Amino acid sequence: MITFYPGPSKVYPQVAQYLQDAFAEGILSVNHRSPECMKITRGAIEGLHQKLNIPEDYFIYFISSATEAWEIIAQSLTVKESAHIYNGAFGEKWADYAEKLVSKVERITFDIEKLPDLEPINACEDVVCVTQNETSNGTQIKDLKPFRDTFSEAIIAVDATSSLGGIELDWQYGDVWFASVQKCLGLPAGMAVMVCSPQAIQRAEQINDRKYYNSLLFIHDNFQKFQTHYTPNVLNIYLLNKIMADVANISIISERIKRQAGSWYDFFDKDVPQTLVCGTKPLIQNSTVRSDTVIAIAGNESQIKEIKAISKEEGITVGNGYGEWNNTTFRIANFPAIEANEIAILQRLFQNFPCSTSKSC
Repeated sequence: MITFYPGPSKVYPQVAQYLQDAFAEGILSVNHRSPECMKITRGAIEGLHQKLNIPEDYFIYFISSATEAWEIIAQSLTVKESAHIYNGAFGEKWADYAEKLVSKVERITFDIEKLPDLEPINACEDVVCVTQNETSNGTQIKDLKPFRDTFSEAIIAVDATSSLGGIELDWQYGDVWFASVQKCLGLPAGMAVMVCSPQAIQRAEQINDRKYYNSLLFIHDNFQKFQTHYTPNVLNIYLLNKIMADVANISIISERIKRQAGSWYDFFDKDVPQTLVCGTKPLIQNSTVRSDTVIAIAGNESQIKEIKAISKEEGITVGNGYGEWNNTTFRIANFPAIEANEIAILQRLFQNFPCSTSKSC
């Protein structure tokens, strides 16, 4: 099965060998407070710094999921208010979760074909939450500098779940970055990476939240010893360590991912053949806000259903639509673990689809 599902998505092929190595080396039974595990954790952290160009003074932690990051930000970094700027389902879910823990949540929504207009937004000096890559609709905020300029006193938290490890990020414009490993990092689900600036830790120290097992200061204290705040997913830390040693620098990966994204958008913008996919088009028409890592393709409901069914029959999984676009889109992951020959196979399948009986080509 070839999968283009946007998460959990395809793992790097070398993970198969690393799983066997982990078993042979006793990693699956290693004590998570042992020197062996601390060495693995340190190697994974150093690999992320090196390969993703994360600044040396930014701190890296391993948590259970990107969803847990929402909780940590609300508990440990928010004094009274968080402002959530979003245009899709995952940004909305983040705001929904924050409302359970934060005194005040401000929601600022914007159109999927536009960038957010920050000028009329009330000044926020607490926490500003941004979904950098909105997986539900295939949009992306490529430049976060305007957020830093507008909210210079705030902690800026960035959901980079579908982009971290796939495109080069401007770390200086965010204070908290987080992503699950089952997308651009090409690993099995069950862990997330959280990256914090020195300013984020300073804010956490001012708030001094230590009430929870995942209070940021408790996490931070443990990671100073290359240990975790709970019994972690040691296997995924091991795999991340191995993968970071394998992959190219993010500047090289990012160039390839953006080139592949351009090829996908050209395919549907200009080169859609007279087959079942005729009439489909990218959900997002504004090229400046299109995601490089999640390609959302729109069509009518029966057409989308048929495309997914035929693809599955051919041993290829494309992603379902999500939220309000559930039945009228499918999504194509453009993640680093997906190989060029797999992209060629899917495009060739699209070029040879029979015309649908439900639409005229």
